[in-house]
This record gives sequence, structure tokens and C-alpha cells, in this order.
Amino acid sequence: MSKQDTSDEDSQAQLDFDGQRDDEQLLFIFRRHIIAMRKGFYLLVIPLVITAIPPLIWQNNLELFWLPVGGLALGLILFLYHFILWYFTIYIVTDQRIRQVTQRGFFGKDVIELHLSKIQNISYNIPGFTGEIFQYGTIVIQTFVGDLVIHQVEHPDKTYNKLQNAVNNAVKHQGDYEEVTS
Repeated sequence: MSKQDTSDEDSQAQLDFDGQRDDEQLLFIFRRHIIAMRKGFYLLVIPLVITAIPPLIWQNNLELFWLPVGGLALGLILFLYHFILWYFTIYIVTDQRIRQVTQRGFFGKDVIELHLSKIQNISYNIPGFTGEIFQYGTIVIQTFVGDLVIHQVEHPDKTYNKLQNAVNNAVKHQGDYEEVTS
């Protein structure tokens, strides 16, 4: 096996996901913008700042200088929790469906599937100045049974276009399939 064959197999192995069907092709994967983790960033900084105040007030007590270290440790634990929630919440788009995998705590996971042929409409909005500057927004996918709202998506315009192309191709493919079976 050549080096090229090995790298092709490695890249193919990275494109597979748990629950993928044999006849299904992965189109793209996206996640929420890093700004969705701002609560985790706050929880990193706030304990550090609060525990840094006593050593600044009572500078003669050297034992108080351990407080900011504890505050940093607590902040890192809280930040890590929010990072895990953000990192493992992903949206997988294939040529047949959208799969939302939401991390719930350290061990919980919710999975929602939505077939592309069931999508009626897709829209997006950018929430003002901060959304425009940091390039995030909300994508709303409307179906017969309800809406799938994805908040704080990175580059919502590009993701919207990719989703529209995927839905159009799925509808076209389904129409071709119905013509063949008729």
C-alpha cells in the first residue's frame, strides 16, 4: 500500500461518524461559535478575580496568596465543563439528514435527526453589531412538525448556503427516486 493510499484511508476514516448509514455521504460538520462559551470564560475569570482581592488588601499575610491559585483551579474546572459541552455539541449534515448531537453534562448526550426531505424552509439572522463583528447568528430550520433553532452558529451565511444546497440536492434526488419507482 502506498503512502497516498494510507492518507486517503485516514481521511476517509475521519469522515465517518457513529450511526452513519452505508449509503450515506457526509457533507459537512459544524458547531456553535466560540462565543457560545462566554459563560465558561466568565466562570474562569470571576473566581480568579474574587480570590485575588484579599491578597491585595492584606498584603502582609503571605498565606492569602494561595487564594488566587485556588480561584484559578476552580475557574479552570468550571471552564473545562463548559468547553466539553461546547466542543462535543455538533451538527452533522449528510446527503440524507441533519443530525444534532448535544452534550448534556459529562456523560449525557441527546441526538436529534431531521431528514432533509422533510425541511420546508431555512432562514438565518445575525443579531446586530456583535453578531456582525464576531460573525455568528441563528439558523432556523422549519419542518412540518416544528422548528429546529440553532443559536450562535459560526458564519451563518455560509452554513445557510451549504444547508440550502444539501436540501435542494436531497429533494432533487428524492424526485429522481420517485420517477424511477413509478
